[in-house]
Amino acid sequence: MVTGALCLLAISTVVSNWHLPQPQSTRPPPRLSIVVLPFTDLSDDRDGQNLANRLTKEVTTDLSRIPGMFVISRNTAFTYENKFVDTRQMGRELGVRYALEGSVQRSGNQVRVNAQLIDAETGATLWAERFDGEVGNLFALQDDITRRMAIALNLELTNRAAGRLTEHSDALDYILRGRAAMNTPASRDGFAERVSLFEHALSLDPSSVEARSLLAVVLAGRVLHQMTDSAAADIAHAEDLIGQVLSASPDDLRAHWAKGLLLRLAGRPEEATFEFEAVLAQDRNLRDALYQLGWCKAMTGLIDEAIPAAQQLIHLSPRDPYIANRYVRVGWLHLIQSDIDEAIPWLERSRSANPVLLDAHFFLASAYGLKGETDRAEAELAEYRRLRGGHYFSSIAQLARGYWGVPKTRALVEATVFAGLRKAGVPEE
Repeated sequence: MVTGALCLLAISTVVSNWHLPQPQSTRPPPRLSIVVLPFTDLSDDRDGQNLANRLTKEVTTDLSRIPGMFVISRNTAFTYENKFVDTRQMGRELGVRYALEGSVQRSGNQVRVNAQLIDAETGATLWAERFDGEVGNLFALQDDITRRMAIALNLELTNRAAGRLTEHSDALDYILRGRAAMNTPASRDGFAERVSLFEHALSLDPSSVEARSLLAVVLAGRVLHQMTDSAAADIAHAEDLIGQVLSASPDDLRAHWAKGLLLRLAGRPEEATFEFEAVLAQDRNLRDALYQLGWCKAMTGLIDEAIPAAQQLIHLSPRDPYIANRYVRVGWLHLIQSDIDEAIPWLERSRSANPVLLDAHFFLASAYGLKGETDRAEAELAEYRRLRGGHYFSSIAQLARGYWGVPKTRALVEATVFAGLRKAGVPEE
């Protein structure tokens, strides 16, 4: 009898304590770890509840596909449905760093989905987004919302995790210093400093994904700005770094950005467009990707779209450290359309904003030449050559061997830029 009573007592104790949190691990949660809490239906509508449940399931599935991501199962997540949740306590119980919660609300033919990412360690909201659509095709709407939410969360989570990927504090210091240096105007010394900082970070922490991708961006950027004496080596190094990053993290934003720059350098604007659009799908406000996408439009003959896009960038960020590049883009587009009086003020503004920017002097030499101001054209051409340190084109024929876009764009360049440079003193052969 005593033995039976003890067994019953043991069973009773196990059953009564089954719902209690299990002993918490002392190990920190994985850097990329999340629970997707059941979405709440605010419309008191069965279709709305169905959509809420489907979104919870699909977002959980999509996040599970992110390389290195640890996602709590949907069955476990649904045990928190319709409960007040202390996010920090839940994070400790489940061993996750993040929690995603959201709501669905229908009004007539419209659906609104709100979602927010919570730091399970502090309870702070890290990211929030609203998604609107029509109910007409509920499955298409659900797929669209799920896709956009997963892309946005992928970016947010991997960016936040990247900040923690470097356990070496000195390596992180060099990464942060390099990122700060990227916010200064383009110059040879500036690019050399950025390369040095990111290379030093990699020497301290060879596993740093962020240092690799940022170094690739900087190497491609200094080739693009004609501020390197080792263009072929920089391109080869950047390609190698991009390959390493994308093999480990296929959606890495910076790696796709750097890849787009390399495709631009190779004169492949259609393929570069794909890369920059992939970047913008993750961060639609990334100004540099918008700027490069504008170049792709110009190179593929969409001049009428390229000018408003460039002016919009200036409006969005009037104090951008790369504002000189924005100005020169507008000036160049006006120049190839033979609107010289509109082009020159933009190009002069660019030169004033960054006196060492090569393109400003290059296109001003052409614009002044077309306007008949030969002395000023020759002076700008001489300054361009001085800044390039002898690594400049020697003739129109050599310049013509470069990539100037589709036939429509190239014809405009030949009729304006080349013609103006001839008048500035550039020989034919």
